[in-house]
Amino acid sequence: MTNITFQGALGAYSHIACENIFPNGNYIPADTFEDAMELVKNNKADYAVIPIENSNAGRVTDVYFLLPQTNLYIVGEYFLRIEHQLLALPNVKIKDIKNVASHPQALSQCSGFIKKHKLKPMSHIDTAKSCLDIIEKDDKTTAVIASKKAAEIYNMNILASNIENDNNNTTRFLVMSRNINIPQQDGNNYISSLIFDVKHRSSSLYKALGAFAENNINITKLESYVLDGNFVSARFYIEIEGHCEDVHVKKSLEKLKLNTNNIHFLGTYLSYQHR
Repeated sequence: MTNITFQGALGAYSHIACENIFPNGNYIPADTFEDAMELVKNNKADYAVIPIENSNAGRVTDVYFLLPQTNLYIVGEYFLRIEHQLLALPNVKIKDIKNVASHPQALSQCSGFIKKHKLKPMSHIDTAKSCLDIIEKDDKTTAVIASKKAAEIYNMNILASNIENDNNNTTRFLVMSRNINIPQQDGNNYISSLIFDVKHRSSSLYKALGAFAENNINITKLESYVLDGNFVSARFYIEIEGHCEDVHVKKSLEKLKLNTNNIHFLGTYLSYQHR
């Protein structure tokens, strides 16, 4: 059986994504993104399913810092429609609720509902783990924002359904493996991901990105963050449309090398149909 790990508790949205991608897998919860990636790195899991961005709340910042440190490869992507429920202990009514607990991303995605009902938001490490917290405390004044699956697993009462701000709220997940797995070119659409550090000189980023423009390669994502706590140097995570074996992609990467200190290739994988 394939072992799949994710950050969070059973019932988390990452758990749902795991089930959809690997229907017959063995699902292993981990406390943090780093813990999940370490399980794969240390051969205790075959894949990690990690959220990288949400259509409403933006990028999952921690993941971008971890990507170059894990030595794992991206072998797939998956888009999950997020439907947030307001959960409480059995027999609790919405009029009894004063606080709402969940992951900061979920709280942000439901900010309109929270404001409307004058609830006090409380940040928690995970949506589903918030259920365990109020069950342990027998807290009848705090609700949780989590999934229907979490409600089923923990026997929670659904006070309100689909409370997210955006009715097209979607989270994108990466499937990560310790083994590189590049599919053969077959006419399908592919995404290639890599990380690079630009050289500290004038126009280096402009010239680096120009390599893709010159070869008609579309950049679908570009994220930057400070390198090693140094505000002088920057590291970039980039996603492009194209297979790494495509001649135009190869030419782009060769020219990219001229204006970067190093390139960390993360993988080429099938573009998900949601795009």
